[in-house]
Amino acid sequence: MEPVDPKALDQLFHDARTANTFSDEPVSAETLRAIYELTKMGPTMMNLQSLRITWVQSAEQRARLVAHGGGNAPKTEAAPAVAVLSWDADWHENFPVFFPHAPERREMFTDADARALIARQNAWLAAGYFMLAVRAQGLAAGPMTGWDFPGVDADFNAGTTWNAFMVVNVGKPGADAWFPRLPRLDEELAVQTV
Repeated sequence: MEPVDPKALDQLFHDARTANTFSDEPVSAETLRAIYELTKMGPTMMNLQSLRITWVQSAEQRARLVAHGGGNAPKTEAAPAVAVLSWDADWHENFPVFFPHAPERREMFTDADARALIARQNAWLAAGYFMLAVRAQGLAAGPMTGWDFPGVDADFNAGTTWNAFMVVNVGKPGADAWFPRLPRLDEELAVQTV
């Protein structure tokens, strides 16, 4: 393996920012599929892949979603693509698919509370891969957690074992998309070597 090209590092990390406005350029269905195809490649515990994505595209469904957004609603109304990220409480039902060499390990996860914790932890991890996949497609992401997620679940996840935890606006950045970059912690504050 070789280090990633500096231009790619800039696109994924150094120059990448949370977008607060988006252009009206649409995001194609092919690009949305490409985002998922990259996202699913990120490692999770036992390859469990508990992240679930709902692309909210129609005007009617977008209106239902923004009703739960509070102060985030205007940004989501204007974004060309919007994803609701959820974790699946019954991720273990797919063991024969994601762990085909040992599908019997599904029986290790009968406790619903333990399974939910594992699902949440790994979905949050996969959400990071999702953001990088968006950036890898030449787009910006606007992740938000300040939503009424019980309301989002009632409108979008009813009758499923999915549990919403993040809404992400996706698209080409618009005018004045960026706030000034805030400081990052120095290594001395965030890293220890033992």
